[in-house]
Amino acid sequence: MTGNSDEHLTLLHGERPNFPPTRQALHSPNGLLAVGGRLTPEWLLAAYRRGIFPWYSDDQPILWWSPSPRCVVLPEQFSVGRTLRKTLRRGRFSVTFDRDFDAVISACSEPRVDGEGTWITSEMRAAYRELHRLGHAHSVEAWEDGQLAGGLYGVAIGHVFFGESMFHRATDASKIAFVHLVRQLQSWGCPLIDCQVSNPHLASLGAVEIGREEFERRLAQGVGMGDLPAPWEPTWNLERDL
Repeated sequence: MTGNSDEHLTLLHGERPNFPPTRQALHSPNGLLAVGGRLTPEWLLAAYRRGIFPWYSDDQPILWWSPSPRCVVLPEQFSVGRTLRKTLRRGRFSVTFDRDFDAVISACSEPRVDGEGTWITSEMRAAYRELHRLGHAHSVEAWEDGQLAGGLYGVAIGHVFFGESMFHRATDASKIAFVHLVRQLQSWGCPLIDCQVSNPHLASLGAVEIGREEFERRLAQGVGMGDLPAPWEPTWNLERDL
């Protein structure tokens, strides 16, 4: 306990999602809210609608999180830096949506070059592949000379995109994929991209931190706007909109 009387770690029971109020999330570790449950589409979609996401390792039970502050990108405030703008205009990479979700999530699950392991377990990969099959999870791919050079994936509910992970095999490939994602979501009127927890890479891409109350206000607004167009087809024009 840290002085917050609401702070409480919940053990989830039953077949149906029954998440507690997010204000009960622990302060340390920041945002840990509940343990248990399942990774079915019903559970995952119920969690994301509340701003809750799973994050755990192979040797742990399912852990559900709602950290505060929350790392987000606000598409209407997003700007592309000069160096990245030059890379975009050179056309080194071609970008697609939902071309190869399996390859993207598999690449994201590979060990990092710094030796860190991955939290994207085989159970997680299977769960998000099912969400993709159902039209809720999406990927963005950056290609160089016909090879997958980088990308990202996440979940869309209403007009909110919840980013999960990104990877790159070539310099700037994931950044280019991210710019295309943000600009496309901006063209669709998306008010919020959830990036979960801040890190220097996300900050370099324009992510900011907001408190839980503000995050959940924006989340409710975006989720209530109705689903994004499907299937995902790029309508953002690089020459016109960059």
